[in-house]
Amino acid sequence: MRITGYRTLTTVQEWGRPIGDANGVFPDGVTSVPIVLVDTDEGITGVGLGSHVELDTVFDAIEGEDPRSVTALYDRMLRHTFKAGHAGALFGTIGTLDTALWDIKAQAAGEPLWRLLGGSDRRVPAYASGLDIDLTDDELVAAYQVYAARGLRAAKLKGGLNVEWDRRRLTLVRDVLTEAGDGMRPSLMLDANESWNRKQAVRHIQELESTLDLTWVEEPVRRWDAEGLAVVQRGIRASVASGENLTGLEQYRPLLAAGAVDVVQTAAVYGVTHFLRVATLAHAHDLPVSPIGNTPLGLLHAATSVPNHLVSELQDLQPPAGLALDLHIADGAFLLGDSPGLGIRVNEGEIVASHRQRTPVPGGPHIRPEGAGRRLLAVARPRPRHHPNPHAPWSAGHVPHTPLPTEMSVAPLHDERA
Repeated sequence: MRITGYRTLTTVQEWGRPIGDANGVFPDGVTSVPIVLVDTDEGITGVGLGSHVELDTVFDAIEGEDPRSVTALYDRMLRHTFKAGHAGALFGTIGTLDTALWDIKAQAAGEPLWRLLGGSDRRVPAYASGLDIDLTDDELVAAYQVYAARGLRAAKLKGGLNVEWDRRRLTLVRDVLTEAGDGMRPSLMLDANESWNRKQAVRHIQELESTLDLTWVEEPVRRWDAEGLAVVQRGIRASVASGENLTGLEQYRPLLAAGAVDVVQTAAVYGVTHFLRVATLAHAHDLPVSPIGNTPLGLLHAATSVPNHLVSELQDLQPPAGLALDLHIADGAFLLGDSPGLGIRVNEGEIVASHRQRTPVPGGPHIRPEGAGRRLLAVARPRPRHHPNPHAPWSAGHVPHTPLPTEMSVAPLHDERA
């Protein structure tokens, strides 16, 4: 079997409500989902979701090779990019192709990837993550009631701008999950998305911990600040989680050497091989690993095969437009199916015909605000949905929008379950 070429598509994830974090908001709730389809001479096509940056350059490293030599090809892609460096979106391109190769390898073996990788249990524990910083209290409760109806008893909220606002929102979600769990105490996490400095992080979390029990705090300071993360870790009761934006084992080593993190994270867009290697490194330090991402299908399969998987992020309850996934969500977990490979089906015709694209906006969670890490005063609350200037200070206000669906629309390719 040989790799013969690739094709690219771009679809969208449509949340039906604003999404964002402490750095900014996408008011329309639409994000782009780049897709790479890797073709072979035996008619098997692998699917990767992620970056297209420098795709021609990276693909040159694997063209004509046997796609089943996945880990060797992963290192070959790294070697082909070593002069420029493989961080950021370029590392995402490597991960996208890597995931597609794992898909091909498992399809060729006639097995779901979770079984090919040595997993024995298709169930992957999940936590709810609503990218919810722009929601009103009522909308927040409604959103997490939908997650709770699927058995989720752990939730991660976006915050970091105002202690009392975070306290109120965490308490609302705690009460939703507690009621759904017949009084069982849920797990709560807070994601600051690198918006604090060290002192801000410790003060903010210590105040929250006077009334709340937090499981972890995510990215309290900059991702590379090993000393800063260690300072925060020692100053609070909650665990510190980080790693979703780290690219390559060399970026994890200083954090682990400093004892700076308690939960090691890795993003779905950086690929299966990266996750497996990070999980091994974390396991050597007796640390758990937790995948991050909106469609983390490759890492869900991989998570079944590592001994230190803790829990995986569940964001939207429906797949990107034009994709069907062989999994469903029940009893607080992802349940992977039996389709060979990743279990992802791409409706190319639908994606091409729809021309659905995210409309560019001047701001959003991908842009770090000028004052991040230097704020002296708390921000009152999210800006109004209709605000004409996304960079203006956040203030009170609310414009109603379509509520979340009450039924999950991630449909399995097969109804049979083992």
